[in-house]
Amino acid sequence: MLCALCSKGRVDADGYCSDCGRAQPGERDHVERALGGVAAVTDLGLRHHRNEDSFTVSATALADGSPAVIAVVCDGVSSSSRPHEASAAASEAAAESLLASLPRGVSGQQAMHDAVLSAARAVADLADAAAEPGQNAPACTLVSAVTAGGILTVGWVGDSRAYWIPAERGAAAARLTEDDSWAAQMVAAGLLSEAEAMADHRAHAITAWLGADAVEVEPHTASFKPDRPGVVIVCTDGLWNYAESAEQLARLVPAGARETPLPTAQQLVRHALESGGHDNITVAVIPFPVVDVAR
Repeated sequence: MLCALCSKGRVDADGYCSDCGRAQPGERDHVERALGGVAAVTDLGLRHHRNEDSFTVSATALADGSPAVIAVVCDGVSSSSRPHEASAAASEAAAESLLASLPRGVSGQQAMHDAVLSAARAVADLADAAAEPGQNAPACTLVSAVTAGGILTVGWVGDSRAYWIPAERGAAAARLTEDDSWAAQMVAAGLLSEAEAMADHRAHAITAWLGADAVEVEPHTASFKPDRPGVVIVCTDGLWNYAESAEQLARLVPAGARETPLPTAQQLVRHALESGGHDNITVAVIPFPVVDVAR
């Protein structure tokens, strides 16, 4: 097999090119998916050897037949064991829970609360299946968004984020989540300004996560009813490190993003890569209200 990166050397049994010496991309290094009303892209970034992010995008219908669109984004905690497995298990479990509950008429916030707890159990079960003495149990963060019936619902644990970006230029964008992090705690306590907290080396230390060694998981959920069209951006810190505020992110979102969620996600990932790509990057884009996007 020829190298996928240089197209010259042959790949050896260990997955390295005999010519350029680089490891071949894994199946999770770069993944894109688009379906009716949602799209997402995840990328390895430029500094990591493995993509520890994971996402799931889905579409279903409520009990009354109206469409519902789901995005779940998870970021594996690098200091834990098998973080890539944790993020995959969490994103799949949360999506499965939402797909089961929303069509039964469960309210958005209750469905989201239950989905986060399902994800927490799935990640905790990884530790039960393979105990690893001396290592932290598999762990990840989670953020999810559902648009259904004119309502936008978000749920999260950790420091992955959701943003609201109105289609109308100049309209106020907003961050919909609050990080479970050292920096957020310092700001909430009034001890540091946001700029001071984010400049500290402890800024990104998370205070809540999904995993067997986490304290009791308390899902954050919130619902909103936007008064105008726009898009929801659901992402890991691989993106928001380079566009932290809602206003900064809004400037990166192209006009017409509602009609082009996949190119929008691709553009945002490209921005993170061009800005340094220090972490894995995952971005999901959900148009609001739901629009029909070609598969």
